[in-house]
Amino acid sequence: MRIPIRRRRGRRRAALLAVGAMTGGLLLTVPQQATAGPPNLLTNPGFETAGAAGSDMPSCWSKSGWGDNDFTFTTVADAHSGTKAMRVALTRRVDGDRKALVTENTACAPAAVPGKQYDLSAWYKSTTPDVSVTVFRREATTGAWQYWTDLQNPPVSAGWARTEVRTPVVPPNTDKIAWGLSVYGVGTLTTDDYAMEEVGATLPAPTCTGTAEECAKGKWQVIAAKNPVRSMHAVVLRNGKVLLIAGSGNDIDRFNAGTFTSAVYDPANGSFKTIPTPVDMFCAGHVQLADGRVLVMSGNKGYPSADGTIGYQGLKDSYIFDPATEKYIKTNDMNGGHWYPSATVLGNGDVISFGGLKEDSTGNVTAEKFSAAQGKWLPMGEVNQTWSYWGLYPSMILMQDGRLFYSGSHTFGNGTPGTGASVYDYAANTITDVPGLRNKDQRDESASVLLPPAQDQRVLTIGGGNNESNPAANRLTDIIDLKKPSPAYTAGPDIPLGLVDQGAGKRPQTGAEGKMYVSAVLLPDGKVLETGGGLHDRADPVFEASFFDPASNTYQAGLATDPIPRTYHSASFLLPDGRVMSVGDNPGNGTYNHNVSVYTPPYLFKGARPQITSVIDTQWVYGDTQRITVDRPIAKAELIRPAAVTHSSDPNQRFVDLPLTVVSNTTVDLNVTSNPNLAPPGWYMLFAVDANGVPSIAKWVHVGGAPALAALSGDQDRPSAHQHTFADKLGPAKQNPAKRDSAPVSPKVAGCDRHYGTATLCVPTVFPAEVKNTTKARCDWLAAHKYPKRMKVNGSDPLRLDADRDGYACG
Repeated sequence: MRIPIRRRRGRRRAALLAVGAMTGGLLLTVPQQATAGPPNLLTNPGFETAGAAGSDMPSCWSKSGWGDNDFTFTTVADAHSGTKAMRVALTRRVDGDRKALVTENTACAPAAVPGKQYDLSAWYKSTTPDVSVTVFRREATTGAWQYWTDLQNPPVSAGWARTEVRTPVVPPNTDKIAWGLSVYGVGTLTTDDYAMEEVGATLPAPTCTGTAEECAKGKWQVIAAKNPVRSMHAVVLRNGKVLLIAGSGNDIDRFNAGTFTSAVYDPANGSFKTIPTPVDMFCAGHVQLADGRVLVMSGNKGYPSADGTIGYQGLKDSYIFDPATEKYIKTNDMNGGHWYPSATVLGNGDVISFGGLKEDSTGNVTAEKFSAAQGKWLPMGEVNQTWSYWGLYPSMILMQDGRLFYSGSHTFGNGTPGTGASVYDYAANTITDVPGLRNKDQRDESASVLLPPAQDQRVLTIGGGNNESNPAANRLTDIIDLKKPSPAYTAGPDIPLGLVDQGAGKRPQTGAEGKMYVSAVLLPDGKVLETGGGLHDRADPVFEASFFDPASNTYQAGLATDPIPRTYHSASFLLPDGRVMSVGDNPGNGTYNHNVSVYTPPYLFKGARPQITSVIDTQWVYGDTQRITVDRPIAKAELIRPAAVTHSSDPNQRFVDLPLTVVSNTTVDLNVTSNPNLAPPGWYMLFAVDANGVPSIAKWVHVGGAPALAALSGDQDRPSAHQHTFADKLGPAKQNPAKRDSAPVSPKVAGCDRHYGTATLCVPTVFPAEVKNTTKARCDWLAAHKYPKRMKVNGSDPLRLDADRDGYACG
């Protein structure tokens, strides 16, 4: 998908001049080297030494790049210093880039130390804004080189200008890096006097401001206020408040009464406000639009029939929730019902949706697309269709080139046919399986996240089970690197064991016992909080929490645990102050837990947190540089997209690194990605993080530019954002099904036998393996899990729960 790139270099320069006045002359035209210093780790940084005989490149420099383009490399005398500089020109470009790159060998590529950061700088002149600082890293164990990241997009400059940017922390298993300035638009780039210097700041010792346990494990608090609605969905709004959507709240009596509710929680004062809700948004889809409003699609048209012959039915309805007015606004209808639909925002702000159940309870096989420009769902004929059934809440994650990665996480039943995970190319309308996902038919109710930072293009999938066969949930962690030519899942460490309550008090988990309905929350220090979940479908809560560290692919076990059970219809999500909020729990017995928990991670017990004292411009454009001031030195900054989560699923959750150009200890330039597929347009939480991983309170910034600027068409034909050809050696695409209306889905897809009680109750179709196949054992299990003592039998008694045949189960 081609995304036009728009830049506001003039506005950026004006902003920097304005902040210069604010900070009393601290800012310099050329950024200072704040804590980095000599020596320059590069060999032949100014191209003065010629290469070996017969070589047309200077010593320790190589021609590099990819794609369909016409280019030249020339050593020229127009130097910043000395007698030589390097000129790279593109005269025609379809895709790809060209760059002079530090030669990837032992003699030329500088050594890099894992855990360290480096300042990279160069002098340049360019006639195109399509330039980026591109870095590669070598794996110490294999000696293989791989793309690492793009750090910065220097602006056009007719005269010599200096660009400087700080790398992220060097990942483990890295021993060397190579880098250069890439040009990916038609034009000329001349460079000279490169430098790479190690950042020499010493790590300040953290001070514990809580108890020793809090500093190691964090702390949970159950707040005094109760969630007033039976929420199934949670969305963090651009004003820092939280939208909690219930609809009927999985309560058929409320559905029959037409009682549909939502609430807005304000963390600033701990208050809840109930919001009138027009339709039953129970098990809808939702996503943040570019302007900060929330698109809510589908929901529940009807509950299953008493005898279970009819399942849940999806709505066509669609609404937008406006945080400013706290009201729902009707949009046009979708083309069909989608109970449990996916919702993924694309790089141009459009939204694409798959899966769910239609109005007649069959599986919806049509893709739906919401046009951001037109503010409506497009007719089916204007949306590419594969006629594939993706299941319920399929996790569809936007890749850096505009394709979608289906991670294998979903809700209810088995995974899709094939390997269980795949890449969907909307433009080509093809689906290609990727291998490696273990137990692909037991990843029901698992969680998947794009790991920090989004630039690394790695996805983590954790836990899950199968509500149809109802085994004990698994501990599996699988990781896939979508940067590789032929990406495949590889096994990660097992989820740590915790305590499980199966109705007789907590006991330690053993062996392969894991969790489903687990929550995975991206934190500003770059880790993932894994919390909540249950051992069996809608039952047996697990009390365990851990941090997953993407840098080392390891779990830090033994964190403080949420005292409230969090299984089915629960959600955990990041607040702008760096804490995590958890709501909900709706076990099979139909009850709902209205207690709200808040987790304070250990990083908030490590002393004073840094402060962002000014953000010069809250309207950010792709490829731009934005200046902030802070009260003390920071090690990194990032954008985190606010949560829109339900049923362990938030495919839009992402952490986008902002490489730093350090001007002084209190003034930092942040380099914004030029690729909208890495940071789809919208409002983000901006965090600044110190060397101990302590984050600031977030500031809200908008990525994509103001509407007036976005409407400009003068650069619609500019090249798309710099991208590498990742996942370009996939296997053959699958054959798409023929055009069809729907896919057959069992009315028991929710894993509930509807012959007992009301639709609010979920008596499992299959009991856990340890429950004997007898009336007594099953009734004892139901009693231990607090099901009603007398549940009416609706028609037949397939589970043999009505021993005395009085028409009531376990009576």
